[in-house]
Amino acid sequence: MSGASNPAAAPAARAQATSAGFPSPRLYNRDLAPVTDKQRPWGAYHVFTLWANDVHSLGNYTFAIGLFALGLGAWQILLTFAIGALILFGMLTLSGFVGERTGVPFPVVSRIAFGIRGGRVPAIARGVIAIVWFGIQTYLAASVLGVLLTTLFPALAALDNTILLGLSLLGWLSFALLWIAQVVIVSYGMAMVRRYVAFAGPVILVTMLALAGWVLVRADFNIAWSVDAPLTGAAMWQKILAGAGLWVVIYGTFALNVCDFTRCARDRRAIVVGNLVGIPINMLVFAAIVIVLAGAQFHINGQIIASPADIVRSIPEPGWRVAASLALIVLTIAVNLVANFVAPIYMLADLAPKVLNFQRAGLLSALLGVVILPWNLYNSPLVIEYFLGGLGAVLGPFFGLIMTDYWLVRRQRVNVPDLYSEAASGDYYYRAGINRRAFAALVPAAIVAVLVSLLPIFQAVAGFSWFIGAILAGLLYRVMTPNDLKAADVSGEAISRPAV
Repeated sequence: MSGASNPAAAPAARAQATSAGFPSPRLYNRDLAPVTDKQRPWGAYHVFTLWANDVHSLGNYTFAIGLFALGLGAWQILLTFAIGALILFGMLTLSGFVGERTGVPFPVVSRIAFGIRGGRVPAIARGVIAIVWFGIQTYLAASVLGVLLTTLFPALAALDNTILLGLSLLGWLSFALLWIAQVVIVSYGMAMVRRYVAFAGPVILVTMLALAGWVLVRADFNIAWSVDAPLTGAAMWQKILAGAGLWVVIYGTFALNVCDFTRCARDRRAIVVGNLVGIPINMLVFAAIVIVLAGAQFHINGQIIASPADIVRSIPEPGWRVAASLALIVLTIAVNLVANFVAPIYMLADLAPKVLNFQRAGLLSALLGVVILPWNLYNSPLVIEYFLGGLGAVLGPFFGLIMTDYWLVRRQRVNVPDLYSEAASGDYYYRAGINRRAFAALVPAAIVAVLVSLLPIFQAVAGFSWFIGAILAGLLYRVMTPNDLKAADVSGEAISRPAV
């Protein structure tokens, strides 16, 4: 285990690992096991492609173009994303190091701070959000695929007139095709996810740059640098800071479980270099594309587009429209795999490790993404704002507490074998498998974060609820936790099994 081994403790760890009943089948399977040094194929390029795909999602473009619509000009949008990107680079690098050092996925990392049973709570919170967004993102991509299918096969347009459970038959067909494609990819495990993401990253970057270039040519290389009534003064700075804060919140979910991917990183350098190119640099490229897309289109007809999909639909040449639509579909699948599929897979495997491996958990996760009828959820402001918004605010306290526990309390010392042990003497057994100090710090911080996020009286600072909850949870936990709380620094080599 890179950076995690303690040679003096290794013999004891191996003896423990081979004893009867260890690792516990209620805490362990091959996919939850720590990876070994030989199972770390992710270099800087693979880490970069995580962000090359996820940053350029259609949802992110919708958010960023919204900043233009609110009155922020080109340099203000660049500054907004620069601030957010620098914060994210720090957060995702620190969180990514945890995966690289321990070699375990997020539900197992959660056991360090919350206990071998309490660790399921943050994993469930992250996984539930991911399942909902998996369904919603698949539905959004299905609308693009529907346009593509009717372009290629005009007779299919008739299916759009029949509605079943809130979705047209054409929508069901498009959704089913994308659903099957994602399930097939996941059925081959994390190795196939890595290959797909590595393939999709360059495709997305080239497509979005080409789309920006096409719009720029249509606008005769003229760009509206802002809307007709741009923001100035205090209102401008409030939107810049709030936009940067919301950009960080968007990745608050990923900040928790990025260890699901970085546990396969070759070393810390791969994480730092991949994050450096993929986050601040890539996000500024993203901001520049947004400025060109929104500004050029506004110059053409005085209208603000909702997302790049609107521009794709306006491409007159069918061949190019088909190619661009396919690229957007490739993008959405990649985003779903990275941000919304892997997290619930590990969550479900953690809940039932004896029966759910990576493939079975992936199928169950995908089925849950259908039965919730995500198109109905997406069209419900109540669900998006209160359920997903409130639950998303809770992820801030989880992040703050886990990072405080790992970096400030334990100072990176982790007894990996004990993460899979139900022995009362284990470092993470606490009291009946639950660290009560962690939950005593989490609950008040989560309540504050949710209230700030949802109550109208806090509207001015609602965008910062994630940060408020994270800082408060970290401070409370640090005060409650004694300075002598330590764990042996032991790697997981003794209990490792092929995981990827």
